[in-house]
Amino acid sequence: MSIAFPLITDPYFYAVSVPAVLLLGVGKSGFGAGLGSLAVPMMALAVSVPRAAAILMPVLFVMDLLGMAAFRKSLDLRLLRFLLPFGLVGVALGAVLFKVLDARTVAGVVGACTLLFLAQRLLFAPRPGSAPPPRWLGGILTVASGFTSFVAHAGGPPINAYLIPLGLPPLRFTAVMAFFFFFINLAKWLPYAWLGLLDLPNLATSMVLLPLAPLGVWLGVRLARRIKPALFYRLVYLGMGLTGTKLLWDALA
Repeated sequence: MSIAFPLITDPYFYAVSVPAVLLLGVGKSGFGAGLGSLAVPMMALAVSVPRAAAILMPVLFVMDLLGMAAFRKSLDLRLLRFLLPFGLVGVALGAVLFKVLDARTVAGVVGACTLLFLAQRLLFAPRPGSAPPPRWLGGILTVASGFTSFVAHAGGPPINAYLIPLGLPPLRFTAVMAFFFFFINLAKWLPYAWLGLLDLPNLATSMVLLPLAPLGVWLGVRLARRIKPALFYRLVYLGMGLTGTKLLWDALA
């Protein structure tokens, strides 16, 4: 009696997943501004969105640990304490509504909002010394970040809409993102298990992709430590543009 191998063996899946995981590592640890949100849409070319999100859970855990270790000295603890409760509320909403909402619809809404925010930033750039966004808006955007992170690991664009106007130095920006998403992703494990997403085939496939996590994080850390702030935010905007376009396209296709 033969036993089927539990992990995904389709070469096309790995053709899209390997660059997706590397991009996720770079986005999480170097430019945590939305580039990593492309990972699930890319993998969704080969598997469903919920399955892609489940496969990435162990990979995200390792990347989060490496990112926190690399940027722990640059963390703005006060800002993290403000953001985290709102993000956890978003995770809870995502867990409750996961089976009701279509993941592609949510991705489309995130994509449209991302492109609108990007257009606003490029066409109506704030003047030096302008006031930062109000904290109530930061709370709403962070709830949206936790929600979209749960549904499709696409939590970067909403929280970026609050953090980018703050004008944080690149290392502090990346440190806040690394610690924030570590706790957000950690809070997703039990709901994912409850929803039946953390099955043996998904976890076995995660183990195959796991060695790519340190490589992606290493690339991101090197870039974040060497890049000038002006270029950093240009790449942030590029990542948001690519992410928003891909998410919106997936919803409309």
